[in-house]
Amino acid sequence: MDFKDYYEILGVAPNAEKKVIQQTFRKLARKYHPDVNPGNKEAEEKFKSFNEAYQVLSDAKQRKKYDELRAQYQQWQQTGGRQQDFDWQNWSAQQPDPGARAQYANVEDLEDLFGNASPYSDFFANIFGRGKSRGTPPGPRRGRDIEYEVDLTLEEAFHGTERLLELDGHRIKAGIPAGVRTGSRVRLAGQSEPGQNGGPAGDLYLIIHILPNSIFEREGDDLHIDVLVDIFTAIAGGEVRIPTLEKRLTLTIPPRTNANRVFRIRGKGMPHLGDPKRRGDLFALVRLVLPDPLTDQEVNSIRALAVSRLGHIPHEVKA
Repeated sequence: MDFKDYYEILGVAPNAEKKVIQQTFRKLARKYHPDVNPGNKEAEEKFKSFNEAYQVLSDAKQRKKYDELRAQYQQWQQTGGRQQDFDWQNWSAQQPDPGARAQYANVEDLEDLFGNASPYSDFFANIFGRGKSRGTPPGPRRGRDIEYEVDLTLEEAFHGTERLLELDGHRIKAGIPAGVRTGSRVRLAGQSEPGQNGGPAGDLYLIIHILPNSIFEREGDDLHIDVLVDIFTAIAGGEVRIPTLEKRLTLTIPPRTNANRVFRIRGKGMPHLGDPKRRGDLFALVRLVLPDPLTDQEVNSIRALAVSRLGHIPHEVKA
């Protein structure tokens, strides 16, 4: 029986947190799953190995047992011991677990995927007692969860929207709530793969990605916008019209407003996911610009002002 280094198989550190192990497995499973690689025996074997490693390392009790076995086995090797002479008997499971099930997304029974071919290695079956139990009637099995990536505009994320999805020939109208952001997971209960033998259907998870916006930048539930203010308005004060994701607003610019001043407009940001009545804020950053065009008379007036202010004529900069 060959020893299996599950950490090496998954490509994670021995002290990796469970979240890292889950993320790594899901990435590998999406790439090598038999549904994605029909007829590819190499991908099938890799998927079996990844799944086997994940079953052990994602379960605290099984991982503890495996870590103790791994440490003892490595110590045995360092002292020159041969694999065939290692005392596996002390680590063998007493009773097989016919109800054990593999995990993909949430849970998936690999025996259904591979038929009579065992999805488990001898090492796994002997140490953790998870071989296939023949003659046992299959019980209810929950359908597999599926993730579906969805791109949204910022406006759609602000108002909430719908997407018409097609999954295994079925059309699903998916409601997406207001306030979602990149990385949000929208759960559609029972909208994924059907269950078997009376088991419930799996869930469909929409993984949200918000597309860049040419006007607004988002930070959490707050929005940021650059506001162009001409120098006359900045000096004397005035009003400028600014966009929001609902309607344009009037922003009052007080006299003597400097460049890069930020105005906070409360409650005009993004709705809070789960509580759309709560809203973030809109932050308007002043960017000073010259009026276009400036007439010669206006330039001369500004030059005269500069002379009175500085006491001399500003040096002319030649292009």
